[in-house]
Formats: sequence, C-alpha cells, structure tokens
Amino acid sequence: MEYRLSRHRQGLAGFLCGLLIVVVGVWAPSVAKDQPPIDDTPRLIGLQHPHWFELSLLDLREDLKSVREQGKRALAVYVGMDDCPYCEALFQVNFAEPDIVEYTRRHFNVVGLDVLGSREMTNLEGESMTEREFAVGKGLNFTPAFIFYEPDGTPVFRLRGYHSPYRFRAALEYVADGHYENESFREYLARADPPPRFEPDDLNHQEFFAPEPFGLDRSRIPADRPLAVFFEQGECHACDILHTEPLGDEQVLDLLDLFEVVQLDMWSEETPVLTPDGRSMTARAWAEDLGLFYAPTLIFFDEAGEEILRIDSVVRLHRLRSVLEYVLTRGYEDYPTYQRWRMDQGG
Repeated sequence: MEYRLSRHRQGLAGFLCGLLIVVVGVWAPSVAKDQPPIDDTPRLIGLQHPHWFELSLLDLREDLKSVREQGKRALAVYVGMDDCPYCEALFQVNFAEPDIVEYTRRHFNVVGLDVLGSREMTNLEGESMTEREFAVGKGLNFTPAFIFYEPDGTPVFRLRGYHSPYRFRAALEYVADGHYENESFREYLARADPPPRFEPDDLNHQEFFAPEPFGLDRSRIPADRPLAVFFEQGECHACDILHTEPLGDEQVLDLLDLFEVVQLDMWSEETPVLTPDGRSMTARAWAEDLGLFYAPTLIFFDEAGEEILRIDSVVRLHRLRSVLEYVLTRGYEDYPTYQRWRMDQGG
C-alpha cells in the first residue's frame, strides 16, 4: 500500500503539548518518574545482558532443571535484540533499582535470548530451533519481552515491550506470588491500584478519532482501510505522553489519516461496541476479553477484522511511526514479526 504525507498542521498543539509535559512534571514528579524518558531513535546500543543472567547452553530443559534444583519460583526467558532503546531502558532504569534486581534473582533464573538470533537452541518440548524461530513462535513483536515458566514447564505469563519499574515490579510479584492461578494480570493490577472514576471528557480527544456509535464489524463486509483502536483511561500519565509526544508528530498524524481510528475507555461499562469480529459488548467487556492491562494499548486490525498486532507497553515516536508503516505497507504479510520487518527496513 502506498501512502504520502499531505497535511500541515499549526504549531499550537505542539506548544500546548510541551506546556502540558512541563506542568505534569512539576505537579506529579512521582508519576513522571515512573514513565522514564526513552529516546527510541535508531542508534548503536548493542545487546545487553546483566552479569547475573544465567550462563545458558540454550537448552531450556536444562535451564528449567536448574530452577527446580535451586528452588526458584519460575524460569524467566528474556528476549531482546541489538540496538533496542527499550531494552536499554529495562537495564538502565528497571535493573538499576536494587530491589528489582534482588527480587528477580531471588525468585527467578533468567535466560537471555536474541529475538533475531541464529544460535541453535532447544525448547522445553525438546525441539531444536533458532532463537529467532522461538521468538516468532511466541508472537514476540516487541522487545524487551519475558516469558515465565513454572518449574514443571507450564508457561504462566508473558510480558511484551518495556514497562516502567512500578508495573515491572507488579509483573514479577504477580508470577512469584502465584496470583496467575486465580486472576488475570488486569484483575491483579486493578485490585492493587483500582482504576480512577472519571468522566469521558477526561480522555485525551483527537480530531482523528471516529465518533460514536462504534460499529467496527468487519467480519461480513471488509472495510477499505485498517483499524486502530486506542484503549485508554482517565488520569493516565502514559496516555498523556502518547498524546503529547508521538501524536504531536506530523508524520504520525498523516499516517493515522489512512486508518479508521477509535478511542475507547477501557473501563467503561456504558459504551457499546460492535467488535471487528461482529460481537456486541461494552468497551470494558471487550478489553477484558482481549486481556488488556496497560493503558494506553493500541490494537491494529486489518480490513477483514483480524488482529495484526498490539502495542501494550510504553511506546515513543519512532516505534509508533514505524508500526503504522508496518501495517499500512502490509509488512505483516511477508514478515512473521514486526521486529524482522523493522530490521529489513534498516531501522
């Protein structure tokens, strides 16, 4: 699919966005600290692993055996890649917190893999494959990513993309304390930190969001363009950053012109939605059905209503712009993951 950049917008929105960032930084520094700045422009970073990661022979069966012998809670398989600024943030921000490192090492053995790696490895089923093939099979579109396995080899949780220290701690505790046995991560987070009550006007509205009613059904008659659904909530600092940084970029806005774009309150029990596969439900019920736990989450669907991929972690300008291009150029038809496509595009 071809696209061209056509619109020119005034600078007022950018000024207000910058002002909002300053105000938020002064008014709520503790919240801002939990959303560390990430420069996600392509640059040389290298593939980093902390010294305390396991020295694995890339046989996950042996790694899991070590978990059992050491009495750890789970095997954590980390998947990263070269020159990934989000992986850099994981190591320089999250793993710079002594309590996070201590808690991780106490409960988990961590094995590091390269999402694009060609090294031979053996999975828990005894099958030989490359690191890249393992990542493709697990649907890992964004790095860094973690998959947690119980000592018996049962996969119990997957965390994709970069998450701030607060949410990363919560994910570790969710697995270490066995909460996954009784509730979803979404339910666990809501119980620990209930979502605020707010009015729909508390969301960040944009002119490109389609108005209600939200009839998104594509299962009977295909649409003429892809769909992007923004699941958000009020009093959401990460949502504010999305709207003031990536969504203040001219090229991102021009790319979004080529989508049908919808914004939903992920906690709303009053907003009816006809989903892309033709089901009638509320926005909250749909978010629960999709297993969403992070705001904002962006989910992209093709013209027939099939999910292409989702961004359910911290996202900055370069990654969002690149994902929009990946969807619009139908890169997903030739590349099994976004990461493979991105590397072949030279960035």
